[in-house]
Amino acid sequence: MVEIPEIGKISAEIFNALIFPRLGAGSEQILVGPRHGTDVGIAEIGGRAVSFTCDPVFIVPEYGWERAAWFAIHILASDSVTCGLPPRYLSIDLNLPMEITKEQLQIVWETMHQECRKLGISVICGHTARYENCHYPMVGGATVVGVGSKDEYVTPALARAGDKIIITKGPAIEATGIFAAMFPRLIEREFGAGFRQRAEEIFYKMSVVEDAMIAVSVGVREDGVAAMHDATECGIWGGLYELAEAAGLGARVVKEQIVVEDCITEICGYFGIDPYASISEGTLIIICRPHKADELIDVLNSKGIKSSTVGELTPPEQGMVLIDAGSEKKLEHPIVDPFWKAFYDALTEYKG
Repeated sequence: MVEIPEIGKISAEIFNALIFPRLGAGSEQILVGPRHGTDVGIAEIGGRAVSFTCDPVFIVPEYGWERAAWFAIHILASDSVTCGLPPRYLSIDLNLPMEITKEQLQIVWETMHQECRKLGISVICGHTARYENCHYPMVGGATVVGVGSKDEYVTPALARAGDKIIITKGPAIEATGIFAAMFPRLIEREFGAGFRQRAEEIFYKMSVVEDAMIAVSVGVREDGVAAMHDATECGIWGGLYELAEAAGLGARVVKEQIVVEDCITEICGYFGIDPYASISEGTLIIICRPHKADELIDVLNSKGIKSSTVGELTPPEQGMVLIDAGSEKKLEHPIVDPFWKAFYDALTEYKG
C-alpha cells in the first residue's frame, strides 16, 4: 500500500490511486483536466479557453502583513500563469483566525487589492469570516481564472522529445526568501548585514507571473513555449520530474547549467537542506521548442530574470537522467521537501 507523506503534497501514486479515478461528472468541454504535475485546468466556455487553479490562501504574519499578503496573491497567480493565459478573476475564501484584528485585515486586503490591480485580476466573489480552530498560515482557499483563445494556452501534453528545458532564477528561491524573512537577525549574525539585506530581497522573487508572461510573449506551441511549471514543493528536482511525467516523456538535465541566485548556497547550507529539492516558488521551468530557446533566454535576461537552458526532454524509454559533475544518475522525485522540517526546527530553536 502506498503511504501518504507526513507533510506536504501527496505523491503521484496517491493522486493516481485515490483522486484521479474520482473526478465527478465528465465533460467534453474540459481541454486540460487534473493531472499530477499540471498546475492548471482548462475548459472551453463560449469558444474561449478558460483556466482554473485552486490553492490555499497562505498568510504568515511573521513576514509582516504587507509582505505576507503580497506573497499570498503571487502564490495564487503564479500557478495560474503557467498555462500561458493571463489571470483575470479571483474567487477567494478567507477563513481567518479569531485573533486577527480589523487593522490587520485592512492591511492584508488593501495589499491584495493593490497586487490584483497590478496583475489585472478582478476579485469576482468570495467569503470572509473569523472562526475558531482556524490558524495561520492556511487561512482559506482561492481560485484564479484566466481567459484566452484556444490556441494560446500551453500544457505538458503539448511538449515533445527534443524540446529544451529552461529554468529561471534557479533553486530554493522560496526556501531562501522565507528563511531570510523569518530569521533576519540570525542571518545577519552569521553572514553580515550586507548579506542579510541581499537575502531579504529574494523574498520578492517568489513569483513567476512576470517570468511566464514574458515567456509566452516570445511565442507558444510550435513557435515557442509548449509547457510551464513552477517549482514549488520539492523544488527543481520535483518540478522537473512532475513536468516530464505529465508530458509522458523523459528528461536529460545538467545540474551545473542551472543558474543560482546570490545567497542561496550559503543559506541552504546553513540550514542543512538540498537547494535543488527545496520549495522554490519563483522558479519557472519552461519547455520550449529548440528554435526559440536562445531568444527566450535573451528576453528573460534582458528583463533582469536570470535563466538558462539546462537540458532537454527525451523519449520516455530514455528515462529521467541528471548529469551532476559529469556523472549520470537517475533523476528522482524527492517526495518529501526538506524545507519543512528545517523550517519548523529553526522556529523551535530560534523563536523570539
